[in-house]
Amino acid sequence: MIADLRRQFNSHFHPADYATLLAQLEADCGVRVGFRVAETPIFVPRELLEAMANAGAQLTQTLLGDGEYLAAARRAIPPGFCAAEETAHPHFLTADFSLIRDARGQLAPRLVEMQAFPSVFAYQAVLCSAYRRVFALDGSLCVFLSGLSEEDYWALLKKTIVGNCDPENVVLSELDPEHQKTRPDFEVTARRFGIAVVDIRSIEADGNRLHYRGPSGRLTPIHRVYNRAIADELIAREVRLPFDWTRSWNVEWAGHPNWYFLISKFSIPWLSATRHGRRPHRSTRVSPGLVPPAVFLDDFLRGPGREELARAGVPLPAETHPHTVFTGVLLKPLFSFAGKGIVFDPTQAQLEAIPPPRRRDFLLQQRMHFEPTIETPCGSTQAEIRILYLWPDGGHLTPALALVRLGRGKMMGVDHNRKQEFVGASAAFFPIR
Repeated sequence: MIADLRRQFNSHFHPADYATLLAQLEADCGVRVGFRVAETPIFVPRELLEAMANAGAQLTQTLLGDGEYLAAARRAIPPGFCAAEETAHPHFLTADFSLIRDARGQLAPRLVEMQAFPSVFAYQAVLCSAYRRVFALDGSLCVFLSGLSEEDYWALLKKTIVGNCDPENVVLSELDPEHQKTRPDFEVTARRFGIAVVDIRSIEADGNRLHYRGPSGRLTPIHRVYNRAIADELIAREVRLPFDWTRSWNVEWAGHPNWYFLISKFSIPWLSATRHGRRPHRSTRVSPGLVPPAVFLDDFLRGPGREELARAGVPLPAETHPHTVFTGVLLKPLFSFAGKGIVFDPTQAQLEAIPPPRRRDFLLQQRMHFEPTIETPCGSTQAEIRILYLWPDGGHLTPALALVRLGRGKMMGVDHNRKQEFVGASAAFFPIR
């Protein structure tokens, strides 16, 4: 998006550099990166990144200050997954933004979704460093937000993950971590902070304490859990944990499980829609059009949600029958990850096929046109920008780093842009001034 930097990068790019980048990442992470890494970072105006970062933080504070919203979100937590000892705030947050052309033809961000759950915080910093070294990027280009240096970033991440605990008693817990695509992030995190990576199914309970066994088989008490196990995957795979998720345990959570549900796609209709005569996002200083219109599926099929989308300017067919196609909206499951379950151009029959008791677990969101803004040797490419936030115990919500996904398909996730070049996981660099 910074034309001079874009042209300069493209003119100097050579495929051998990309091979070097992948080799460097494998060396830095200690394992092969199993998802596609883009050949290029993007170059973004600092003001644009800061606008996104501030908007995500303001929307988060709006949700945290809305007791009605939090009560509704808490009721939506699936049975058996409302964990005890909920923390006062999430430790991790991500806010995803697309770039569109507004009515004036200017580039403008639009919120895609928010999630109070860890992303690849450690890996992303390593990726930024690898881009910088391999492509000899100018030292005046930054990646860390909020005025953080690289040293500050790692210190803040450690404080958020480890807290005041001995690293020996801190675990990164995930379901089958050795076979997750995010394993490079686990390995960097474990090496950087001296914590163990454990399969959540191997954790052992004794009284009100949890333990793990290290490589030697020694039983070690857990004082803090860096939770990376996604509830949606546990539910889909019908995993039975060796400890009761809902019981009070003598552990601290770095990323309490409830926040995965409390700030998620469930929040989008609340942030975008008129509810009881008020718009929650009006109490913030973000653009009124930042959050695309969205409604819960049950509200849509009953009628009020359809009327709300129409009032918001979402184009909808005048008449409906089983084969009616809704091209202006996406059907999204509330609690899913990596784009799983999203339906483009849903039909009335597909909507009605979802059983009534489950319709509250889906939303219909206005479909946005991602503007191709990144000029590459393979053509114009779209970018989705994710702001990564850290919120340590005793600290404050801090925009820390940006993660980028490049794509030319319907969806931006790396799984949806295979067999293409200049797409995949990337990073955002911006000039210091």
